Amino acid sequence: MAVHHPVFARLYPVMGKAMERGGMDQRRRALVTGLSGEVVEVGAGDGLNFPHYPPSVTHVLAVEPEPSLRRLAGEAAKQAPVPVEVVDGLAERLPFADASADAVVVSLVLCSVANQASALKEIRRVLKPGGQLRFLEHVRADTPGLVRVQRVLDATLWPRVAGGCHTGRDTAAAIEDAGFTIQSLDRYLFPETRTPVSFHILGTATRGD
Repeated sequence: MAVHHPVFARLYPVMGKAMERGGMDQRRRALVTGLSGEVVEVGAGDGLNFPHYPPSVTHVLAVEPEPSLRRLAGEAAKQAPVPVEVVDGLAERLPFADASADAVVVSLVLCSVANQASALKEIRRVLKPGGQLRFLEHVRADTPGLVRVQRVLDATLWPRVAGGCHTGRDTAAAIEDAGFTIQSLDRYLFPETRTPVSFHILGTATRGD
């Protein structure tokens, strides 16, 4: 199934730059610090993670299904400090062989995929045994009131204007349910004001076998 969000694709680079200036660039750097070998990045967007990959990474295969964002990611790949190849594909059907990646990176992606469980199953499939899943996601709020607001947003306007994004997914639980073991998990607010879209997690999980 093709992914085409033309309005969101025009807005996302602008929003991304504002988020970077607000400190998201530091989170992205932490997301990929210490990685090495062959990396698959799922949902690369316009390539904001690319500048942060360390030289120990030998190759990044970046998947982006939205055509306009994929074009921007291709341009960003030319400036990356490591080799980056940008390809079309869906998180639920990754175009890679079994056990071919040392690590998989997702950032602000698992909120938007059509089926979290299927996407995580595919991520687990392409990871080598013991391989790492690095994730940076916004997730379910921590109070009943804000959770109710997230549910209303997710059932109405938000996915339509935000490229399929859902604000209230419990992504950490979904990662564990998919057979991963979470090694580190940092919960934080971004921005620091408590809003339905402020709740984020940054962490590392390993493929269980």
